[in-house]
Amino acid sequence: MQKKIVLIDGNSIINRAFYGIPLLTNGEGIHTNAVYGFLNIMFKILDEEQPDYLAVAFDVKHPTFRHKMFAEYKGTRKPMPSELREQVPLLKDVLRAMNIVTLEAPGYEADDILGTIAKDAESKGMRVAVISGDRDLLQLATENIMVRIPKTKAGGTEVENYNTQDVLDKMGVRPDQIIELKGLMGDSSDNIPGLPGVGEKTAVAILTQFDNIESAYAHVEEIKPPRAKTAMMEHIDLARLSRELATINIHSEIEYKLEDMLIGEFYNEDSYNLFKRLEFKNFLNKFNLEATSKQPNVEIVIANDASSAADAEKHILEQLKTAAESATLALGITAEDGIFAAAFAVEEEMYVLVEDNDLSKDKMIEIINILTDAADNLVLADLKTVLKEIDIEESSKLFDVSIAAYLLNPLRDSYMYDDIAGEFLGGVLISKKEKLGKDKLSKVYRERQEDFAYVLAQPAAVALKAMPVLKERLKAEGMYQVFTDVEMPLVFVLDSMEKYGIKAKRDELESFSVRLKSKIDELESDIYKLAGEEFNINSPKQLGVILFEKLGLKGGKKTKTGYSTAADVLEKMAPENPIVSQILEYRQLTKLKSTYADALPTYIAEDGRIHSNFNQTITATGRISSTEPNLQNIPVRMELGREIRKVFVPEDGYIFVDADYSQIELRVLAHMSADKNLIEA
Repeated sequence: MQKKIVLIDGNSIINRAFYGIPLLTNGEGIHTNAVYGFLNIMFKILDEEQPDYLAVAFDVKHPTFRHKMFAEYKGTRKPMPSELREQVPLLKDVLRAMNIVTLEAPGYEADDILGTIAKDAESKGMRVAVISGDRDLLQLATENIMVRIPKTKAGGTEVENYNTQDVLDKMGVRPDQIIELKGLMGDSSDNIPGLPGVGEKTAVAILTQFDNIESAYAHVEEIKPPRAKTAMMEHIDLARLSRELATINIHSEIEYKLEDMLIGEFYNEDSYNLFKRLEFKNFLNKFNLEATSKQPNVEIVIANDASSAADAEKHILEQLKTAAESATLALGITAEDGIFAAAFAVEEEMYVLVEDNDLSKDKMIEIINILTDAADNLVLADLKTVLKEIDIEESSKLFDVSIAAYLLNPLRDSYMYDDIAGEFLGGVLISKKEKLGKDKLSKVYRERQEDFAYVLAQPAAVALKAMPVLKERLKAEGMYQVFTDVEMPLVFVLDSMEKYGIKAKRDELESFSVRLKSKIDELESDIYKLAGEEFNINSPKQLGVILFEKLGLKGGKKTKTGYSTAADVLEKMAPENPIVSQILEYRQLTKLKSTYADALPTYIAEDGRIHSNFNQTITATGRISSTEPNLQNIPVRMELGREIRKVFVPEDGYIFVDADYSQIELRVLAHMSADKNLIEA
């Protein structure tokens, strides 16, 4: 069977990936979008090609033989953005960790390396796929060498494929004529001059008639149009120089062995650790986790009956009593999928207590209280979640590692044990999601006790190890007092807010929903009359056709999927036709009905209150966010929207108090700047 090799133009593809994906950073602030996009493209190509060999070539920041011929070669290119430049060595690290050969050579470009290897591999009977965004490489295309050019469309990656006939069909010239084409028309991206005034259409016509530059020059009097004839007569040297600049050197003096490019094990411990560090979570399912991540070398004891729980309690108390300095206990609580469990980490021992057999939840809570009382320091990850299950008094001995990690890096989207271990302990741990896979916790408890123990014990184990590191970092950055005096007490405030909830009148919400439905039906009928037909008002495509084609309204912006009917577009058109105002009002009312009038009653508990979640570690600015439901964006601008607010009422004998800082940002700025005028203002 014919062997296959994939050769990737590293600079071209990482550049394409950088501009195709918004800027991303990991928890360390390292930009990662270009590397992530490169890997996406590479994995797509590898899935399609299933090659035997793979290599990636890079340019070197060093003058090439082309610069010696023409000093201005690529002289018009803008410098690489720093956010991209820092990702090139990072990509090379990732590829090396994946055992993928990377090649570069002073004096040559990646194109020359790819061309040399592609022709060599073809001569040895291989099929070759060259991956690049640079159409110069089309000169390499043959029946056995396919040039594949990735393009980003609608957020996805499409690939154009070129063998010999494809180049002829799409470019109008043969692959070997690509260099002649560049010689005539030049290439602005590489600052290759070409003939003045000769574009692609004229260049193709010349090559169709005369085959190459030398033949065209020999018949220069026959060249049309006249300006092309004049350009050829006066600037033949430019055409020859441009052709040479565009010619890929397929005999580059580079050292390589095709056998070194045999595909090996991409998914190993080194690449796993790097993917975890870069937070490429979508790629981690490609790894055999057991083979790539070291399990913690600590025995985890599961206690699920009264006797084993009593033994665990005794051992933990002994450890606390004999602690060298202060007795520190890490605690984690899990309550999901019918499982109630407590995980403890103390010194080098870890225990997991599970409600089962003759070990009741009440007995477990009794043990938890005894152990937490005995500890001088109590360390947790996500204290508020623990408070949902057990009562813990606010105390200076408490330390929430999730809150501490958030203060030190508020840009993360997660503060799970594996995130904290990766950022602050320099370790890589399998996440709970990766460990459980698609199985529920109860199934893992029944069938995979070792995995069950791992995901329950790790939050406590990481919390115990991370606490001193996080404490020192908070002190070093002047945030320890914010942590102890503001953030930790706030956990208890938010917990009480969630438990008390806010009283809401279900009957008024239901009545409001009925009134909205009536108004929406009325608007719907009016819109149909103005349009002259019934259609789906919620369909932007159908709405665009009605407004801009049937009614002929001005200001329509056609996109790939149809006309834009975004609010800002419609608001500008509102004076033109009453149907536009009706549609805008229809949208507002349907939003009120679905998001508030219909949704909020589903959150009202048996006590007549809505118990929202108040999140302390979501926003990068330190603001609290509210979810399930979001009680922080109840409408106020519309009269009908304000009626939603009326369904929230205080308990009998109480009132609502609304307070806000006055110009707080400017006041803080005045204080920090000590600017007299700003202070006075």
